Amino acid sequence: QVQLAESGGGSVQAGGSLRLSCVVSDDIWSIYCMAWFRQAPGKEREGVASSHYLGVDRNHADYADSVKGRFTISRDDAKNTLWLTMNSLKPEDTGVYYCAASRVAGYCSFASPNFPYWGQGTQVTVSS
Repeated sequence: QVQLAESGGGSVQAGGSLRLSCVVSDDIWSIYCMAWFRQAPGKEREGVASSHYLGVDRNHADYADSVKGRFTISRDDAKNTLWLTMNSLKPEDTGVYYCAASRVAGYCSFASPNFPYWGQGTQVTVSS
């Protein structure tokens, strides 16, 4: 069983930055795919970014169009931590952010919330 714990959320003005972290209870080397999702009030959970191993690349990243160029997903193996660095935040980025993980190799996508392990979420609020 993998446990995930997010932190780093908060309230910022538009244009500001936040850095979310997700600490993994197990060796992050054993986690093939990790992703960030978010859920705004009254809306479905949507994928934001994913990271998986691809050859020697330990952080092959993909992003939703809505965050591309503003958000960066990364892994810190030494700290068993997944990061989401968010710059140029917009009010539409507001929501609860969740990290998710899967050990299943060969497939990694934030297009579907089909992950076996989830964190409890951290609130991000961006005011205009």
